Amino acid sequence: MALQFLVGAIVSVVNIMIHALVTVAAIGIARASALRYTAWPKLHLMGVMVATAVVLMMAHTLEVFVWALAYAIVGAAPAGSDILSFAFVNYTTLGYGDVIPVESWRLEGPMTAMNGILMFGWSTAVLFEVLRKTFEHLASTAAPGERFSAADPD
Repeated sequence: MALQFLVGAIVSVVNIMIHALVTVAAIGIARASALRYTAWPKLHLMGVMVATAVVLMMAHTLEVFVWALAYAIVGAAPAGSDILSFAFVNYTTLGYGDVIPVESWRLEGPMTAMNGILMFGWSTAVLFEVLRKTFEHLASTAAPGERFSAADPD
């Protein structure tokens, strides 16, 4: 059991480091992008949000691959099972239950789910911060007497 916790903790820390790097990069890119003047602020805001979401989804996919690699190394999934699918199901807390970890590695599934929930919550916070900062900047650069509102048509 201690080995399961150790492996789960190591993989979780690796994924937290990946997510931290991607967060710093995503916020930096969004900040630089938000500083540009644009004639179409809502389209610009949408572009920044879509780009941020895509980058975060790529980070999540990489994190699932890290879990799948760990499963393969320790032999957590039964022989012949699709380890990548198994990792995705656990990470997203989907829980199909079509693949059950081998008895000696049963804690890896819940630890993967715990890590995935944390990373998805973190991504949500990043998306809202990017939205807030970009919206704030676009509002501050609106022409005098004009106000920028997401509800207003372009």
